[in-house]
Amino acid sequence: MTEAILLVGGKGTRLRPLTVHTPKPMVPAAGVPFLTHQLARARAAGVEHIVLATSYLAEVFEPYFGDGSALGLHIEYVTEREPLGTGGALRNVAARLHSGPDEPVLVFNGDILTGLDIRALVDTHESTGADVSLHLTKVTDPRAYGLVPTDDTGRVLAFLEKPQTPEEIVTDQINAGAYVFRRSVIDAIPAGRPVSVERETFPGLLAAGAHLQGMVDSTYWLDLGTPAAFVRGSADLVLGRAPSPAVPGRRGDRLILPTATVAPDAKLTGGTVVGEGAFVAEGARVSGSAILPGAVVEAGAVITDSLIGSRARVGERSVVTGAVVGDGAVVGPDNELRDGVRVWCGAQIPAGAVRFSSDM
Repeated sequence: MTEAILLVGGKGTRLRPLTVHTPKPMVPAAGVPFLTHQLARARAAGVEHIVLATSYLAEVFEPYFGDGSALGLHIEYVTEREPLGTGGALRNVAARLHSGPDEPVLVFNGDILTGLDIRALVDTHESTGADVSLHLTKVTDPRAYGLVPTDDTGRVLAFLEKPQTPEEIVTDQINAGAYVFRRSVIDAIPAGRPVSVERETFPGLLAAGAHLQGMVDSTYWLDLGTPAAFVRGSADLVLGRAPSPAVPGRRGDRLILPTATVAPDAKLTGGTVVGEGAFVAEGARVSGSAILPGAVVEAGAVITDSLIGSRARVGERSVVTGAVVGDGAVVGPDNELRDGVRVWCGAQIPAGAVRFSSDM
């Protein structure tokens, strides 16, 4: 049996207002909480026991997933009293693990959508005898990530946090946020204080001569830390570009949940998802967007690459492009919202109040 820890305690500040009322892993992507996709992929890879390391809005996880039996899993929940960082969170849940000291434990960050071959990562870990194995992926611009150079055998040589100058960019390989730990390494992390695996645990292991192995897997990978990335990830799940056994319907240009209502002449494209109880009126055009449960898109509205929060409303003829409308917000008719706009939860924008063009 392989068991896993999912780190789902972050506040998701870059995703606000999506995360004002909902922790990031519970924001719907392709019709279900994003965490559902991670859990389903872990189960498909043979994982049976998962510990969720929770913190922010921790109370919402267990009522939704319960003991995990609906997904064929045994799920346990551990909540941090104070934020402990990635390493501290691992140490905080160690007592719930069943693995022996030399057995593998999978670790996943709760905001990464990936096509990683999980079994291949575990096999690499076991065949190389590593203390920790890391999923690495290649990116064209690595400045926003931690670089992980390796030797010809894949053994990790260093951890370089967010380089800024050309001289510092010695590889295009980055830490992709999935690991296999030898159980004893988790037990050795200091308890009761914040610890970063990226800045403290991994460099410390390297300095002590431990074996850290990298496995490059350049299949689909996306950090869902920003609203634009989250919307794109949801669309890619619907379109079938990102793999998940948890998408609740056939993959294609659109996904309409069972209790949603869409007018016959509304046009949904680009991996758009319309959540439970949502309504899309006649003449509306929605592309590459997520309409969350209970939201309303009124007649003639045009929504592109955007997320419309739960119970929010977009008025007639309004144009929303690359934006986020928070839970319960109301965008009146004839508004024009463009890239990067975040309408906060419960906000109300009067008719024609926000424009980028001069015509009405």
